[in-house]
Amino acid sequence: MQTSASPVSRTLANVFLIGAVLVALLPLGLVALNAFKPHTAIVANPLSLPESFSLDNFVRAWNGGKFSIGIVNSLLLSGTTTLITLAFASLAAFALARRKIPGWQLITIYFLCATTVPIQLFLFPLYFVYAKLGIVGNFAATSLILAAINLPISIFLLRAYVISIPHDVDDAAFMDGANPLQTFLHVILPLMRPGLITVAIIVFLNSWNEFLITSTFQKGRSNITMTLGYLSMNGTYATDQGALMAGAFILVAPIIVFFLLLQRFFISGMTSGAVKG
Repeated sequence: MQTSASPVSRTLANVFLIGAVLVALLPLGLVALNAFKPHTAIVANPLSLPESFSLDNFVRAWNGGKFSIGIVNSLLLSGTTTLITLAFASLAAFALARRKIPGWQLITIYFLCATTVPIQLFLFPLYFVYAKLGIVGNFAATSLILAAINLPISIFLLRAYVISIPHDVDDAAFMDGANPLQTFLHVILPLMRPGLITVAIIVFLNSWNEFLITSTFQKGRSNITMTLGYLSMNGTYATDQGALMAGAFILVAPIIVFFLLLQRFFISGMTSGAVKG
């Protein structure tokens, strides 16, 4: 039997949600507010409104953080990482969900355990191997590490989608003469689209914000990413809080726009996966 919430409960719930949204948006609001103010005004009162909306801070931040180079490298790194992760995670998810091979449960547990292993354990061995191979600074090689970090959770999310797809779909494709690879590419993969979009958003955002791996393997000024560019500003503009605030806004603005554009798919994908998985 369905019960409707009382007006008081709905009001309290709305007040709580509004308060949670305001708390979540407060840091971004402060950054946006101070990005238009000079250093002296920020130090005097960080909560005051800017007297003008000059873009000088953004110009200094863009040039000082070398964001014109960083945004290209970050897009390449995040895009390549997302594609590699989706390719391997979707194949692994299909196999783990459909093929009950001996030891498949151990493989599933292995991927579950992999989500708890800190990457710091492998940092030095990986750098040693990459240095020997001469691929330190190669964004494709760095993307392989980022993809490996994101693979376990991506496999689990996509496996839930494959499990939710009826086996009759596979049987129908088999009766039409499709082999397992053809069934995966032409039947299962299109049905996994909500999960693929959800995983793509998560992996892209993780890769864009990643710092430890990129600071270790993206050597050289020509390989700088957005996060590394912002780090370099902290030394150059340590006494210019206005430029630092503008740099932080430039750093997060693309991923906010990216998430807002795809948030409808993200929410529907997460909800669908939670129900069906």
